Amino acid sequence: MNDIVRWGMLGTSGFARRRVVPAVRDAANARITSVASRDPGRAEAYARELDIAKTHASYEALLSDPEIDAVYVALPNHKHAAWATRAIEAGKHVLCEKPIACQADDVHQIIAARDRHGVKAGEAFMVALHPQWVRLRELIQSGRIGEVRAIQANFGFQMTGAGNIRNVAQYGGGALLDIGCYPVFGSRFVLEWEPRRVFCTMEFDPQSGVDRMLSGILDFGNVQSSFVCSFVTAPHQSMVFLGTKGSIALEIPFNPPPDKPARLLVDGAFVDLPICNQFTLEFDAFSRAILNGGHVPVTLEGALANMKVLDALRRSAESGSWERA
Repeated sequence: MNDIVRWGMLGTSGFARRRVVPAVRDAANARITSVASRDPGRAEAYARELDIAKTHASYEALLSDPEIDAVYVALPNHKHAAWATRAIEAGKHVLCEKPIACQADDVHQIIAARDRHGVKAGEAFMVALHPQWVRLRELIQSGRIGEVRAIQANFGFQMTGAGNIRNVAQYGGGALLDIGCYPVFGSRFVLEWEPRRVFCTMEFDPQSGVDRMLSGILDFGNVQSSFVCSFVTAPHQSMVFLGTKGSIALEIPFNPPPDKPARLLVDGAFVDLPICNQFTLEFDAFSRAILNGGHVPVTLEGALANMKVLDALRRSAESGSWERA
């Protein structure tokens, strides 16, 4: 078992049930061996359904379990920073779901804890491992489409159910944190520099108060990245990079199916990428970093930079003006 990282999961996330836990079963270097919930019955039912060996009746109990090497924080957004910090302070390596916090200031405490305890910690932006994003960045850096001048993205779906945590403002709900983080991350990931200023408009749900649709612009200097994210449109997602000599589009940029090849559209011609599950790749890569002492896929410093942009977008929606990122 020396080449396997034993993961404990905080929370009984529906997203993790559908996407993450099944994917980790195929990982070479990772196993989810325990799950914790404040409701023991919920944890036991979750574990039975997903074939997880052990349950804990509290988050604290999981963190004190010596048989757990690393913790996957799959809690609602407003609990990410606090429990990621507590897991680190318990001596565990930590992979925290995106967004890593509800505001950038909260990320500093996670970074400080990591530095004190010397563990691995990062944010779960699984797209950073997917071959379509890796290949996209390689093509752009090689000059395949000349200089990138514009990026355009859309990501949305119909959000139903007032009880859904993404519709609860005090839980860190809203389209900006839930899905707006993706085009921000994708733009930064490919360009490998930070926007200097941002502009954003938001529409708010009259019942829940969360931002249900937003349009944003990231000004990178000689590159403009614009996007629309929403909880009130038909399901859709796209992202295209426009250069001085050509263009590259990701057909399904953010959650490509794990059983079909992902495709890039390079100047009108499709390029197929290997079939893979980006969550399997994520847990394997993070676990290898723990086992071999390497770098985690998305560092806390990168997570902080992404959160600073999200904070600036929210400030812009409030002020109606450009805001420094």
